[in-house]
Amino acid sequence: MVAQRILRAVIMGPPGSGKGTVSARIVKSFGVKHISSGDILRANIKQQTELGLLVRSCMDQGQLVPDGLMSRLILKDLKSMEHISWLLDGFPRTVCQAEALDQAYTLDTVINLNVPFQTIKERLTSRWTHISSGRVYNTDFNPPKVPGFDDVTGEPLVQRDDDKPDTVTQRLKGYETQTQPVLEYYRSKGVLKTFTGTETNKIWPHVEEFLHRRFSLESQRAA
Repeated sequence: MVAQRILRAVIMGPPGSGKGTVSARIVKSFGVKHISSGDILRANIKQQTELGLLVRSCMDQGQLVPDGLMSRLILKDLKSMEHISWLLDGFPRTVCQAEALDQAYTLDTVINLNVPFQTIKERLTSRWTHISSGRVYNTDFNPPKVPGFDDVTGEPLVQRDDDKPDTVTQRLKGYETQTQPVLEYYRSKGVLKTFTGTETNKIWPHVEEFLHRRFSLESQRAA
């Protein structure tokens, strides 16, 4: 019998890169647990844990959550998953956080989704939302039956502030500035694997093939 080694992976990609879709497919195909740093933050704030209260204090003051606090929060959560393969999403965002993660775990791979910013801008600025239901339409590939109105209720659709062109541009520039050093850090470690493309459905088969090979390799090493 071949023993399968626990897989530790991180997924990175700018907002609108299809990271959520790819993550869901990885979970379904490989049985790993998807761990979202945003979910962990919200859960700790809601439960008013010691760390959650510190995070809330930072946010209430309009401050970024310090690297040390963010790292403690994520690593504390990961401790309960020592025997589970996981895919970490949203962390690390800085080299300091990456170093803290490295001290606790040895990563097998860092998956980077490299989608041209122009493609992402077109994708995000084409999104229109029905606020009360959360239904999202895309004027390019999933348009409403009547332009500007929800299919079910007939109520007007709105474009969220996050999806407006100027906001999207700022978010993408901010992402690039913040994460480029992290990508370089993982590239120097030899664990970065970048997948480039404009469509999630065309990127996914390459991610799937890579992970199949990776799982097979790790299983052989564990045997």
